[in-house]
Amino acid sequence: MTRTNDLQALLSCLKQEGSVTTAHEGGHILKSAFQPIYSLSHCRAVGHEALLRATDAEHKPVPPPEYFATATSSEDRVWIDNLTGLLHMANFAANRPARQWLFLNTLPETMLKLTSEATPRHLAEALDRFNLPASTVVLEVLESAFQDAGELTAAVERAREIGFLIALDDFGAGHSNFDRVWQLRPDIVKLDRSLVARAAANTRERRVVMQMVSLLHECGALVLMEGVETVDEALLALEADVDMVQGYHFCRPQPLPETGGPALQKLSELHQLLLNTALRQRQQQKARIAAYYNAIGHGAFTLSQGHTLEEACQSFLSLPQAEVCYLLDDHGFQVGTHVLPPQYSSPDVLGYEPLNDCTGATWARRPYFRRAMQAIGQVQVTRPYRTIHGNRICVTVSMAFRRMVDGQEQIQVLCGDLLENEDSALA
Repeated sequence: MTRTNDLQALLSCLKQEGSVTTAHEGGHILKSAFQPIYSLSHCRAVGHEALLRATDAEHKPVPPPEYFATATSSEDRVWIDNLTGLLHMANFAANRPARQWLFLNTLPETMLKLTSEATPRHLAEALDRFNLPASTVVLEVLESAFQDAGELTAAVERAREIGFLIALDDFGAGHSNFDRVWQLRPDIVKLDRSLVARAAANTRERRVVMQMVSLLHECGALVLMEGVETVDEALLALEADVDMVQGYHFCRPQPLPETGGPALQKLSELHQLLLNTALRQRQQQKARIAAYYNAIGHGAFTLSQGHTLEEACQSFLSLPQAEVCYLLDDHGFQVGTHVLPPQYSSPDVLGYEPLNDCTGATWARRPYFRRAMQAIGQVQVTRPYRTIHGNRICVTVSMAFRRMVDGQEQIQVLCGDLLENEDSALA
């Protein structure tokens, strides 16, 4: 049977039981659970996501999807969603920590009703009753649930007019795309748990997530990594420069909002762990590429003494992971063609044959050229990136130097690519 979404009718379902509020609906008892959301920079909780806990008449747990499935119509689903929202507001307001957000999941039907005139009044009354400013509530939108982008945009804009913040939920779960981010301009984007787990276990996906976070920041959104369950995933969040985290590693959902506890110590330890890990990785990387680093410096000196490119690259190309050497002028244009090691053999090089001839190519926009030109005489090392010479990841070492060409002093940049370890290769 459908029910009117009248505020008093919804409030009549709420019941105070000790320090918490419960809701009784359709033979079910509904309770709130709150999972803290932590700022990595502030090392403290800045919000809580409200989660539903339902039990049946026999006090057996009922998963939220199963409970919502008891609704026989869209109107009933909205009723349940509004009821659980009020329940969470009541429990959060009664135990509200200072300077924290309440994150509320919303059904697509509920979001779409924000474009009507009645729903905003209903929300305003609810917020007033619990003394919650709209700016303290973050509505989580599952964008993949909307077929009509225009409807979703209108609903989000209406929510903003009321004062809510908007979070785009489950980003990276398979349906999400950056078009929606640019269109909706969410305040917060929540990275899906599946993306987090894959990135923590795979070097390639780890780099993709780091770039994704950077792009989301450039789109104007804060980034929240949800479902963080292990130390490795927590380190990934810190390394990727996400703004906020939530997950079992820090704290499980609680009946009341969390204000302190062991998670704060974990956050402090996490920062120190990242510093130690980063230092160890830099030392390992420095030791691994030391020979390549020195070989490029030696090659630049050899070129400055009038030797050929082939002679100058001989030392670098004799190293086991060396892939290619090439020379650039002071504008980033390649001088001649690249030089390969004598033993060069790659099973995938034929598939990239159109890219093999680099005569006259320009690499002016590449970091290995720009950094070298900014620090003449100093060897530069790039982050790993995709090589154009095959289906693999490489690192480039480069050095700008001065040499005499046809009686005139010129600045040139000697570059050498070395392949990353196999676990960094592209599949």
